[in-house]
Amino acid sequence: MEAEHGEWSPLEEAWACLKRLPRQIMRDFKAIARNDPAAKNPLETIFVHTPFHAIVAYRFTHILHLLKIPIIPRFISVLFRFWSGVEIHPGAEIGCCFFIDHGTGVVIGETTTIGHNCVVFHNVTFGGTGHHSGKRHPTVGDDVLIGTGATLLGPIMVGDNAKIGAEAVIINRDVPENCTVVGAPGEIVKRDGKPVSESLPEAEYHTNRTVKSSAA
Repeated sequence: MEAEHGEWSPLEEAWACLKRLPRQIMRDFKAIARNDPAAKNPLETIFVHTPFHAIVAYRFTHILHLLKIPIIPRFISVLFRFWSGVEIHPGAEIGCCFFIDHGTGVVIGETTTIGHNCVVFHNVTFGGTGHHSGKRHPTVGDDVLIGTGATLLGPIMVGDNAKIGAEAVIINRDVPENCTVVGAPGEIVKRDGKPVSESLPEAEYHTNRTVKSSAA
């Protein structure tokens, strides 16, 4: 019987990623045409769309990371950071059809999880707060758009179909699905297509941590 994903050995997980690799890269490539009107033709995209180069490099380094190969995955990611301005840690988990526009200044931390069909603009940070071990970075659902300069810190959850505006700052707060968030600190201004004015809920991990601390 085939092992569940959580029970896979590093070799099995790396092999599964390798089998998906050509399809993932093709879907990432097609996402550029859907999201970037400046992508005039496929040849130009292949040669000059540096965020795509960073994503392709990540796809390979992630496999090396799963195999627990030391130094080399990080070294490759550093080279592509200099080339593209995009820093993606090999340990991050990123779904298919991932698109980064412009790219410069994007930072994606080691334990970040990003779903399918997500769009990220330049200067976006998926970072930690420095107060957590293990899972330290955001988890982002499917079909999420994150605007220029947004900062997402901590092991927070961003729901499917969320939109996060330019320069928004979200720390220790979850973003519900189908919401639009703007501002610093971020606030919900649209939910399910209807204008609202709501504070973001405290992140579930943060609430649990507070309760445990209070009970101690």
